[in-house]
Amino acid sequence: MLPSLFISHGSPMLALTPGPAHDFLRRLGHEWQPKAILVVSAHWASRQLLVSTSERPETIHDFGGFPRALYECQYPAPGDPALAMRLARELNAVPTERGLDHGAWVPLSLMYPEAEIPVVSLSLPAGWSNAELVALGEKLATLREEGILVVGSGSLTHNLAEMQALAAPMPAWVGEFVDWVHDRLEADDREALLAWERAPRARENHPTAEHFQPLLVAMGAGGPGKRLHHSVEHGVLAMDLYAFA
Repeated sequence: MLPSLFISHGSPMLALTPGPAHDFLRRLGHEWQPKAILVVSAHWASRQLLVSTSERPETIHDFGGFPRALYECQYPAPGDPALAMRLARELNAVPTERGLDHGAWVPLSLMYPEAEIPVVSLSLPAGWSNAELVALGEKLATLREEGILVVGSGSLTHNLAEMQALAAPMPAWVGEFVDWVHDRLEADDREALLAWERAPRARENHPTAEHFQPLLVAMGAGGPGKRLHHSVEHGVLAMDLYAFA
């Protein structure tokens, strides 16, 4: 059975810039060949739960100020309207047409560059409680038995106002939060993670919650978390990746 994954997608330049996280994602795609991929991205926040029924999702370049080469990137993976409509029924989600934002296509373009595996996007209901997001993940858990890879894409830490040079070291206040999350995930301490906002330096690392919330969905869809990768970019973007088996 496939795990669910939480992927820290970092800057959109991850798609083009070699480095520890970029290189790891390129290797990771060889681990599994899912029938389809379901992605919950920090960059599709909504008031209610939405699911994309697009047959050919467009590649959304939802960012500004980057090199031309990044805007020329395309990820032409097909959608899976049948799976999307099934999820709409099972989750009481609203079907809609939407492409793949960079939280989806950037990591998937590294893991599965051939873009042959169907991808369905599920929105992040940002106003939901932590417990509701975990419960959403629990409803997605059965997909793993069907060979569908469930991915939450966000960032373990995400304070863009504090970004530094790409290779800058991780400040202590970032490391303190990263270590707290790691320890709670490996212990499967879900009660603590449901109150993650009270963790040491939580609000410094997440001035807003949307980049942490996909982790809660991925956690709900699987068991105890195992860290598969840790690195840091720009000092304050922890690029950790967790699998929940």
